[in-house]
Amino acid sequence: MDRRAIEKAADSLWLARLAGQRLDALPTDCRPHSVDEGYQIQDAMAARAKRAVLGWKLAVTSQAGQRRLGISEPLAGRLFAGFVLAENARLDAGPMRMRVVEAEFAFRLGRDLPPRESPYGIEEVIAAVEHLHLAIEVPDSRFDGFAEMGAADMVADDAFAGWFIQGPKVSDWHGLDLSVLEVRATCNGRIASEGRAINTLGDPRQQLLWLAQDRSRRGEGLKTGELVTTGTCLTPVEIVPGDRVIVDFIGLGEVTAAFD
Repeated sequence: MDRRAIEKAADSLWLARLAGQRLDALPTDCRPHSVDEGYQIQDAMAARAKRAVLGWKLAVTSQAGQRRLGISEPLAGRLFAGFVLAENARLDAGPMRMRVVEAEFAFRLGRDLPPRESPYGIEEVIAAVEHLHLAIEVPDSRFDGFAEMGAADMVADDAFAGWFIQGPKVSDWHGLDLSVLEVRATCNGRIASEGRAINTLGDPRQQLLWLAQDRSRRGEGLKTGELVTTGTCLTPVEIVPGDRVIVDFIGLGEVTAAFD
């Protein structure tokens, strides 16, 4: 893709996001044909947005999802300022296209993981984490037919980033086996979904390691203070206006979101 096409796609997606509008697809003259081209559009969108990047989200952290898209690794998107909220947030579900809630673990970095030649190890990446948070992600897409979009378009659309709700810190988490922890979501008092963190391709910490390697390879790295949310632990909970969802990370705490 040339620079003009990249900028055109980035502008279309960012303006649609701010306006709550939907696109059938990107125009053919600026549609990405590879995941790398999708990241070029996402990078241009970040530059165009002029908003702080508060962290990263991982998408397609299940083998079934990756098989459907024909990829072999997750996809990453940015968490922009203005779309990261505190616990007990209320959101307007009316403009949302996807209307789902996901339960996730999020790591806040206490030091940089800069780009470098040698690969990172899991111990080194975990040592860079300052806090572990319980979290809810409310993904969304700027495409009407988001379910039919391929990996390249998904990455360009910020890996379907929508809203991120940061929940409480988890104390003494280093000794926990996050992969086996049970997670339950209730919607309006009824159990809506149950799962475990093992659904995120085995362990959320491995997803953090993957992102550190990927951002290093792309020449950007990860920065102190950034959050990394590592994929849903359960089947996403479908919501409509008026719903209230509580995600219980059994034994660790809860995160709540309400929708108007």
